[in-house]
Amino acid sequence: MDHAHMDHSGMDHSGMDHGGHAMPAMCSMNMLFTWDTNNLCLIFRWWHVQTTPGLILSLLAVVALTAAYEFLRSLSRRYEAFAAEKAEESPNESVAERTPLVWSGRNQVEVSQRAHIIKAALYAIQNFYAFMLMLLFMTYNGWVMLSVAVGAFIGFLLFGNNTSSTKDGACH
Repeated sequence: MDHAHMDHSGMDHSGMDHGGHAMPAMCSMNMLFTWDTNNLCLIFRWWHVQTTPGLILSLLAVVALTAAYEFLRSLSRRYEAFAAEKAEESPNESVAERTPLVWSGRNQVEVSQRAHIIKAALYAIQNFYAFMLMLLFMTYNGWVMLSVAVGAFIGFLLFGNNTSSTKDGACH
């Protein structure tokens, strides 16, 4: 019998055995808040949570990744302070940076060309990192969302000593 003309879209083929080969579970993509962890994938197809120990390890990894983001922010702040200090020590080698959006006609911190490139690289890494954390949050999984929040809490406790608790970024 020819089944080519039949509509199979309503059939669940996820657990079917095809010639002795079970099909692997597919990643689920939720667009609504859920606590369900069945077929949970985090950012990458290979980060597929299928067991309870795997879930626990993944959630701990999310906490660590989020805390590491706060470390990166702290590192960036320390580098900016270091660059500003070095610029004050040798004003002849620095380049004035002007940003009319901040204060029209007013000099910001004088930084060398190299320091400005390093600051730009740190800024780009922070933005990339923040958007990756946002993608974790956008799994809409309550456990993952809580892990991001716990990681931010731990990261701020460890690395946010001289920082305002007011968040200045658009994501994470």
